Amino acid sequence: METYDVIVIGGGSGASVAEQAVDRRLKVAVVDRGPAGGTCLNLGCIPSKMLIYAADRVVEIQEAAKLGIAAGVTKVDFRAIMERMRKNIDPTREEIRQWRLGSKNPRFYEGQGRFTGDYSIEVNGERLTARQVFIASGSRPLTPPLKGLDSVPYLTNETVLQLAERPESLIIIGGGYIAVEYGHFFAAMGSRVTMLEMADRLVTAEEPELSDLLKKALGKRLEIHTGVEALSVARQKDGVTVTVRDRKSGQQQDFTAAALMMAVGRRSNADTLNVDKAGVELDKRGFVRVDEYLETTRKNIWAIGDANGQQMFTHVANREAMVAAHNAFEKSRMKMDYGAAPHAVFSHPQIASVGLTQEAAAKYHEILVGRTTYSDTAKGEAMMESEGFAKAIVEKGSGKILGFHIIGPYAPELIQEVTNAMASGGHIKDIYAGIHIHPALSELIPDTIGSLEEPGP
Repeated sequence: METYDVIVIGGGSGASVAEQAVDRRLKVAVVDRGPAGGTCLNLGCIPSKMLIYAADRVVEIQEAAKLGIAAGVTKVDFRAIMERMRKNIDPTREEIRQWRLGSKNPRFYEGQGRFTGDYSIEVNGERLTARQVFIASGSRPLTPPLKGLDSVPYLTNETVLQLAERPESLIIIGGGYIAVEYGHFFAAMGSRVTMLEMADRLVTAEEPELSDLLKKALGKRLEIHTGVEALSVARQKDGVTVTVRDRKSGQQQDFTAAALMMAVGRRSNADTLNVDKAGVELDKRGFVRVDEYLETTRKNIWAIGDANGQQMFTHVANREAMVAAHNAFEKSRMKMDYGAAPHAVFSHPQIASVGLTQEAAAKYHEILVGRTTYSDTAKGEAMMESEGFAKAIVEKGSGKILGFHIIGPYAPELIQEVTNAMASGGHIKDIYAGIHIHPALSELIPDTIGSLEEPGP
């Protein structure tokens, strides 16, 4: 049995933990079944945003008429767009893999690792042990027990990246951020897209007003049905049929397309690690239970990123890696704070949010709510952006920002100012302290804060 100071399971955000451990002159092993670089590089944020950037350009051209510009998309080379993405990802992945294979510290073990005891791991027949173990094993697409699904070929957010030909038509089951991002992408590429979501609205984690506007905007380019439950799927000669039931009326309806994509969520890979042999507990959804310090139910075993399911975003996983490493290697302890953790949905229009929704904030705080449309700013008016808006939720009396939500162009960039303010104390005065360029979209932030009022009934 090889003894280490630290074992890290997973090579995405786990790589950051390994680096911090090596910097402290600890002996480190990284166990990773691959692909090298983790979910973000290979299957998530990086490849998907390369595709969606092309889709954004297509839609901008299609919408140029409102500015008095006659323009049209004459050709979309789907194969070239997909190949550009893969040609950027593949060399980076292999470079990471080769570096790891040649590294002595951390020592890299390429394969599926499993716990054999409290602090011991087996991989490729070798047994490793360490005083500290970090679970950063990521997640995989969730496959629901849908009748007929086993006999039908379907895409996920992972397998879709291998497509060479554009499907003429596509059914997407799901309405979360993965579903709406790929719905936007394939519609822009020219596919006829039908989205089937069981909930009453899309992206249910967002403010209802944002969800409503997203459905309205996407609905101009693809067919969206919310409040429908998928009952079964069946293979057809030229594609697949999905049978759904309306959750209110009970009526059934069939939808047929050339291809099917499942986008109903993701599940933790922790169930592949035999964590029970280490005394590590999973919650009812299969994610690793952690405390506010990211320690599991077994002392000195930590879980970060998608494995714990707290907030399944790469930037959050990277912050968790920093916090967990600090707690493992230093005498002091640091709590993981998700209060100012932002996220974005790269649909069209884009969405970005940080902090609490109005409903969540109102449960524990007396609040003020502000709302400003893009067109209320000079730059937004110039862009003829008539529907996008920002919404602020602030604690009455203290002026503390509790949440901020944006839907519209450059939302992920605009939210950063609010995120920084919230991370620094979160007072509205922090927004006003800096001078905002006029005319620029950044004026949307102070204008929204300046519109605060008592929320309606």
